[in-house]
Amino acid sequence: MKKEILVETSARHLHVSQQDLETLFGEGYQLTPKKDLSQPGQFACEERVQVIGPKSSFAAVSILGPVRKNTQVELSATDARSIGIKAPIRESGDVAGSGACKLVGPKGEVELSEGVIVAKRHIHATPADAEKYGLKDNQIVNVKLETEGRTLVFGDVVVRVSPNYAWAMHIDTDEANAASATPGLMGEIID
Repeated sequence: MKKEILVETSARHLHVSQQDLETLFGEGYQLTPKKDLSQPGQFACEERVQVIGPKSSFAAVSILGPVRKNTQVELSATDARSIGIKAPIRESGDVAGSGACKLVGPKGEVELSEGVIVAKRHIHATPADAEKYGLKDNQIVNVKLETEGRTLVFGDVVVRVSPNYAWAMHIDTDEANAASATPGLMGEIID
């Protein structure tokens, strides 16, 4: 059986804690959903903040909701280099010892001593998806993307299994550009 998966591009964004959200936007502030994302319960927000590094900044980086326990900024490697941040490749949530930056919102600023990462490419799978395709949580697989003139195989793709996920692979903009990925692209898990 062919193990096909939708490949989605994740552009630069951040997740915020409630405390940091209130520092940036004001006491009691709540995120304003703009568009639902493919992962259940996740959404792009109307709110944007400036992300400042040692060399430069991005003026309006999108926040994804809902709020999280810890604030985390996800950039591509090119983004991080362009604003002077040393951001390690990590799974979401693994921010210990990661890059630092300043966030600026309309009501305040947050200095992150850590929290900037380049997200490790990954697959979201439900337990049923994992069973169907013979995958396990934290398994590392290879995924082949066939595009005109840019076919490639991504190695080091981590499988993340949760009943809260929807079947999809996420790559960043650097990876998408390397493969000439377009919306609706299907990849094949080749182990």
